[in-house]
Amino acid sequence: MKFFKKMRSSMSMNILVVIVSLLLLFGIGVCIIGNNSFIGAFKDEYASVTYHMADSAATFVNGDKLSSYLETGETAEYKDTAQKLDLCCHKLNVSLIYVIQVDTSDYGSFVSIFNTVNNSVDDSKYTPWELGYQRKATNEEYSQKYRALYEKKSDYETVFRMNPTDGQHPHITTLVPIVNSLDEVTGLLCVQRPVNEMANAFRPYIMLIVLGVFLMIAVITAFIVLFLKRAVIKPIEKVSDEATRFARENTKSEPLGDISKYDVILNLARSIDSMESEMVDYVEHLTAVTAERERMGAELSIAATIQKNSLPNLAAAFPDRHEFDVFASMTPAKEVGGDFYNAFFIDDDHLAMAMADVSGKGIPGALFMMVTNILISDRAKMGGTPAEILTFVNNEICQWNRADMFVTVWLGILEVSTGRIIAANAGHDDPAVYRKGRGFAIAKEKHGFVIGGMENMRYRDHEIQLNKGDKLFLYTDGVPEATDANDSMYTIDRMVVALNEHQDSSPRQIIEGIRQSVNEFVGDAPQFDDMTMLCLELKEETNGDTP
Repeated sequence: MKFFKKMRSSMSMNILVVIVSLLLLFGIGVCIIGNNSFIGAFKDEYASVTYHMADSAATFVNGDKLSSYLETGETAEYKDTAQKLDLCCHKLNVSLIYVIQVDTSDYGSFVSIFNTVNNSVDDSKYTPWELGYQRKATNEEYSQKYRALYEKKSDYETVFRMNPTDGQHPHITTLVPIVNSLDEVTGLLCVQRPVNEMANAFRPYIMLIVLGVFLMIAVITAFIVLFLKRAVIKPIEKVSDEATRFARENTKSEPLGDISKYDVILNLARSIDSMESEMVDYVEHLTAVTAERERMGAELSIAATIQKNSLPNLAAAFPDRHEFDVFASMTPAKEVGGDFYNAFFIDDDHLAMAMADVSGKGIPGALFMMVTNILISDRAKMGGTPAEILTFVNNEICQWNRADMFVTVWLGILEVSTGRIIAANAGHDDPAVYRKGRGFAIAKEKHGFVIGGMENMRYRDHEIQLNKGDKLFLYTDGVPEATDANDSMYTIDRMVVALNEHQDSSPRQIIEGIRQSVNEFVGDAPQFDDMTMLCLELKEETNGDTP
């Protein structure tokens, strides 16, 4: 089974099978044409020779006496003619020579006048007809030929009976007219000749044709196989082997070069050589790009870790302070983000809180974020109001901000003992404030210009008073501008509704509730902007652990 499967998949074997099949069809066609031509020529020759036999024998018969023979019987003249016809039958080596008179009313029957038999020709078993023997015509073909001769439409007629159904051997019968002195047809002389000579001659002829055809097929097949193997099969096998080797090893080898004089195979070989060179170069380039991408991925992972560590974990930042509860989260749109939050004590009673959004994303945004965060933290610890701190930070950043980046900042300082917040806004979103019994609402503020946009900008301080149980919610625009698959934004109004649905919850639960609300709205749409939130609650009870 494997052998036959391999043979079927072999290109050279399939080509050989096709060639041999076509040559066999050609040989069969030659045999059929030769057979038909031989039989046709032999029949013509048989018919012509037999006609001359019949025409010669007819000269012995007196056409004026045929009817009288039927009346007077076997006279001396009749016997003399019968003897001559019998001698002619044996000399000509034919089976039968007989003379008949046909019933011209329908040409369907006849009466025998002379009948000579030579059964030794082909071992026949004919019995001579007596004078006056009557019988019907053998078939319609004979009747038609009788009519044609009596009506002088032809000089002679021939009937080939190659497959007789009466048990006789194949034979040919030629009929010629016998005329009287008035040139009237008075009878027909028929010569029946066996065709065993045709069969004997046909067999060696066909054998010679078959032998010649098979010899020609063998020679042509051998020539074509040698030609195809040298000119086509071997070059293609070289191309196939090289392609298989390259697919397995992915290494370049010696070029195939001009392995064939035919353009199709030559172009294929050159294409393989070119493909190998290009593929090796591509693999090398891809390897380098992959290595570079892995290096960048590792660096981004490190940068993300650094950024994450640079943001305080507010849930555990102030374990000894029970006057307030604060929680924050930052979800970057990329590996690293440009948002940041911060909360730190300037002294025991003043807590600084910052929420910022850098214009860039990725590594540049993260670097800009960290620098801004450090500047704000360091300057705030030196004292001063939020407006003074932002003025200082803006001037410092503008001095080296060649990338023309900027950052929006909300900065507030909470006096923990009184709940009083002094804040300044550098182009950032307004915070949401929860008043006990009234729910969350946006606290409209006066905005200054963004940090890093222009030097010597002045920022204004404003005050927010928090009472026991009130809450402050800070966020970046990644929250209200979160977009779903239909490019619809989440909006500040939805955010306020979601805040009020969780107004009685802790800061952590409020932030988680907002994140869940945003995720449900966005669905499968990708996140395009960093999403950062901070929530602070001024506790009603100052004793015990923060819940």
